[in-house]
Amino acid sequence: MNRYIKLALFGAVLFSSSSCNDDFMDLSSETEINKESFFNTANDLDLFIVGMYNFSGLGIYQADATTDNASTTGNTEIKNLMTGNASATTITTGWSHEDWAQLRKANFYLENMRKAQISESEKAHYEGLGRYFRARFYVDKVKRFSDVPWVDKALEANDEDYLFAGRDPRAFVVDKIMEDFEYAAQHVNPSAALGAVNKWVVLQEYSRFALYEGTYRKYHDELNLKSTASSFLEKAHTLSNQVMNEGGFSIHNTGNPETDYASLFFSENLDNNPEVVLGRFYANNVLNADEWPGMFGNYEYYPLRDLLQAYLMRDGSFYSSQTGYERFSFVQEFENRDPRLAQSYAFPGWELIYSHTYAQGPGLYVQQLAKNFSGYHQIKGFQNTLSVETRRNLDIPLYRYAEVLLNFAEAKAELGILTQADLDRSINLLRKRAGMPDLLLAQAIDPVMSAKHSNIASAQRNLVLEVRRERRVELAFEGFRFDDLMRWNLGKLLENKREGIYFSGLGKHDMTGDGIPDLELLPASATIPAVKEKNSLGRELQYYRAGTFGQDVGVFLSQGTNGTVETIERTGTFEAPKYYYRPIPQNEIRLNPNLTQIFGW
Repeated sequence: MNRYIKLALFGAVLFSSSSCNDDFMDLSSETEINKESFFNTANDLDLFIVGMYNFSGLGIYQADATTDNASTTGNTEIKNLMTGNASATTITTGWSHEDWAQLRKANFYLENMRKAQISESEKAHYEGLGRYFRARFYVDKVKRFSDVPWVDKALEANDEDYLFAGRDPRAFVVDKIMEDFEYAAQHVNPSAALGAVNKWVVLQEYSRFALYEGTYRKYHDELNLKSTASSFLEKAHTLSNQVMNEGGFSIHNTGNPETDYASLFFSENLDNNPEVVLGRFYANNVLNADEWPGMFGNYEYYPLRDLLQAYLMRDGSFYSSQTGYERFSFVQEFENRDPRLAQSYAFPGWELIYSHTYAQGPGLYVQQLAKNFSGYHQIKGFQNTLSVETRRNLDIPLYRYAEVLLNFAEAKAELGILTQADLDRSINLLRKRAGMPDLLLAQAIDPVMSAKHSNIASAQRNLVLEVRRERRVELAFEGFRFDDLMRWNLGKLLENKREGIYFSGLGKHDMTGDGIPDLELLPASATIPAVKEKNSLGRELQYYRAGTFGQDVGVFLSQGTNGTVETIERTGTFEAPKYYYRPIPQNEIRLNPNLTQIFGW
């Protein structure tokens, strides 16, 4: 780990400065690296590669914001897109010099790395790493823009053929991405320093993209690429199967279904965890983690009821099969549920140890309600400890083996070839960790979920639905949901209300599950008492005035005096297929007239 930390710190400094220009192809001079005196040793190559590391950190735990899993009061692109007057002059990110600098680094590296005085097999490994990072770069660009210029050289100021290139077709660019991933998968070494990219990281990300592109082509008619979708899905399950057979990974399971899942996200030491394919590893006073406790409470980000309702009952039945589930109280919602729910959401009876932004302070968790928040709070990834040393030392499981199993199962279900043996070596390993019943081939269809996913096209529709549910639950709050909705052509779900806790009416409510009231909802016209009533346990009640949008109240309810907590008045409209893509910024079109807009932009 020390070697990796030193490389990471050096790489962060090495590439910290570059010049800027309006055109994305006007790239900085080679002042960061003198190619004549660099690229001579394996250590040189290591240092350069680490400078391309751009993996996420604690931000993964809030990356589901503005999906049906979670939302935010902050400004986000998709929110502004759906509620504003979006255009190529207002949506301007993703095409600047800084956005394309990673490609410049990758191509510059690939053009120079082969002069290193190392063996041919070592060169193949290092070339594989460079091509992996180039593939990662283009995956993000294809997701955002679809058709983009393919550039496989480090551009010079006079490269006009490239500087004024038009957009290459998505199919061409994706083929190049797959070539890069394939080379990396064949040549990158299976072992690496802790926290560094190895063969298994490459294979996981390769399978992730194959699944993304396969399902995207299958469910997006505007691309006219549906006939090629199955080849990508076949690649996705083949790659996943390779990791399953050869990688030596397993699901972290100590036989404690109430804590095993959560422990992945609260651990100070994931070094030898068999589920972590790639982690971000921290060490006190060497490389400290950012602290996240300030995000617990009402600060922009909040989970939603829609995700909570997706979790199954503990016996494997659908939550939505219960009569009146739409009107269940906060306490009822957590009764007899998949244990992963109470390891992701703050639950009745949970105890808050530390958060400097939560008004109620430490102690038994009682909702802090406020305008534009759901009333739910997330504990997955939350550093609920007084120890500063612990908060700065918590590792992050960036790539989990769980995703590999989910990719495998989904690809085969979409192809209609998922077997019970496949389920038992993939989805059911995740369910066993959570103490949940196995998923069987004869799984019934959940009518509520089926209505939301009405466009599924597979002979195993019932299994596609349940694999998607398992993916949503297992990977909740890890940043996968937005891409999943986009590739499944389910952007319309972003139009649904952002709902929070259900309250049956005004008056007193138990929020901790002990039958004793903890808060009281008052009518909009009431005054919150200066002296608060205490319940039978001696705790002061929390008071909130309830009403609807436009009223001066502390919490908005869908029916004014009862109903679900409402977080925003209007979600906006998701315009398809347009909003599955982003425009090239208008100033770039002016600079390069060979660039054109697509899909209605």
